[in-house]
Amino acid sequence: MSPIDLRSDTVTRPTAAMRAAMAAAEVGDDVYGEDPTVARLERRLAGDLGFEAGLFVPSGTQSNLCALLAHCARGDEYLVGMEAHTYKYEGGGAAVLGSIQPQPIAQAADGTLPLEALEKALKPDDPHFARTRLLALENTWHGRVLPQDSVVAAAAWARSRGLAVHLDGARLFNAAVASGRPARELAAPFDSVSVCLSKGLGAPVGSVLLGSAALIGAAKRWRKMLGGGMRQSGMLAAAGLHALDHHVERLAEDHARAARLAEGLRGVAGIAVAGQHTNMVFIDVEAARLRALAAHLEAHGVRASIGYLPTVRLVTHLDVDDAAIARAIEVFRAFA
Repeated sequence: MSPIDLRSDTVTRPTAAMRAAMAAAEVGDDVYGEDPTVARLERRLAGDLGFEAGLFVPSGTQSNLCALLAHCARGDEYLVGMEAHTYKYEGGGAAVLGSIQPQPIAQAADGTLPLEALEKALKPDDPHFARTRLLALENTWHGRVLPQDSVVAAAAWARSRGLAVHLDGARLFNAAVASGRPARELAAPFDSVSVCLSKGLGAPVGSVLLGSAALIGAAKRWRKMLGGGMRQSGMLAAAGLHALDHHVERLAEDHARAARLAEGLRGVAGIAVAGQHTNMVFIDVEAARLRALAAHLEAHGVRASIGYLPTVRLVTHLDVDDAAIARAIEVFRAFA
């Protein structure tokens, strides 16, 4: 049987229809600004989400980094969640490549950054300190949709302190579908937004950074320096356009399957369901049994990211159907 890959929604493969759209894409040299399909993708997302311009880049990590570099100068600082992707899982790029200091802040259980903690972390205008320039949020965070009222409040606080606001919206459309709010509304409080096409939307590669024309102009220069300029990349952009047309509403199916997976694992001996949010299920496993679980899943064709921590994340996506969920539940039950 085909393996069931629950490691991440980054493992999806292009559908036949997406491959056809890629093969038919009109292309040009995008470094010269001549790829019409890339330009169409950038205009499409910028228009949909309410921004002046967009920039197609190879990855979400590069998109976030281009945003941080465009917002901040050497010696500046950005405020960010301690468990945020831009801080914890992107190789420290802002600090290493941009000399931008992150100021990590402990997130609340729902992923929000308490205003009192933000206020305490804000640096005064003093040469002893890095200059605080930016607040970075993430939606979804560990699958959780940030409460929109808290997002609006945090953005308002940041602007009252002279800060710009960036959103790592890698799974912004998951947040929109789960909350019932338009993605444009979720993006509205921000000066820049990064949207990933290669996670739940199912494109093979690529993210788009959105912002003002001036910000995107600066980010484009950084993209070049980071090696992110691509030539006939319209074939990749075509996959993103197809995903926007056909794969957004279906994210609700991933959320429903994650809920079904969580329900099926409740009561299984040795496994505690810690939570289910959008397309992610978190389970707690006794540390002494982690390696045994990893071996059992591998032997039965289920792939999961199991490391040294007792909490394991399981992610549903385009390539996980109802039958796969049912089979995964049976494999976990057999382990118990």
